[in-house]
Amino acid sequence: MHFSLRWLFLSFSLPLVGCVSVDSAPGPTPPAAGISLSEADANAIGRKIWKNECNGTVEGLTSWNNGEDFPSLGIGHFIWYVKGRPGPFDESFPSLIAYMKQRGVAMPRWVAEADGSPWKSRSEFLAQQNSPKMKELRNFLASTVSVQTGFIVRRLELALPKMKAATSGEADRQRLQENFYKVASHRNGVYALIDYVNFKGEGVKKEEKYNGQGWGLRDVLLDMKRTDGGQAAVNEFSESAKRTLQRRIANSPPSRGESRWNAGWMNRCEGYKQGI
Repeated sequence: MHFSLRWLFLSFSLPLVGCVSVDSAPGPTPPAAGISLSEADANAIGRKIWKNECNGTVEGLTSWNNGEDFPSLGIGHFIWYVKGRPGPFDESFPSLIAYMKQRGVAMPRWVAEADGSPWKSRSEFLAQQNSPKMKELRNFLASTVSVQTGFIVRRLELALPKMKAATSGEADRQRLQENFYKVASHRNGVYALIDYVNFKGEGVKKEEKYNGQGWGLRDVLLDMKRTDGGQAAVNEFSESAKRTLQRRIANSPPSRGESRWNAGWMNRCEGYKQGI
């Protein structure tokens, strides 16, 4: 697994009335309309996430990790708690189902009506891997990749107000938002934003700084040089991410030895230019 989308769902439980859409035609969208993806782009991004999270296998769409008290489902490993046994993460699978219902997505009746995970333990879950119900669930998740991507992207957009709230100065807040949507105007940029925010966070926590300088998504967006959007914005986001992480390494306590991560971090950020 290259990264975990669980981070995205730690603190978002707002009503599922948002501005993410999956359209029939590609192209950049003005900020007022939010991130808009063509069906093909949403599917391509979703398959990249699916590969990272589940090795791109249908079987990987239904998993229950050893040592955890819940199954993780779908391309983003959305959590589904057993009723009465909540945990430290946001329970994202029910939110995904609510999102799908709003969009009229057909789904198995037992999924739509379930009140918590129908499997009460990991051993029960694993014993039923080849059951008709589990196969039906996997087929459903494999056939709704683009909708799951829309859900993930909407959660990404909900991070923007938090980043703006942590930014002083109206000019910087405006630049932050403009750069966010410039990067998001290209499908490679949407993927880059999703990956980086899971890689290094939003950049809103005071403790996530060395010498007063942070390394989260907010910091990368504010460090970007002016671009016109599209692939050029993705390329500059990649370069800004490299600069931001190299600054983190330079500011880090020597005892942490963070320079050992430099090559891997630079390769990951360079990969945003090729994207999906």
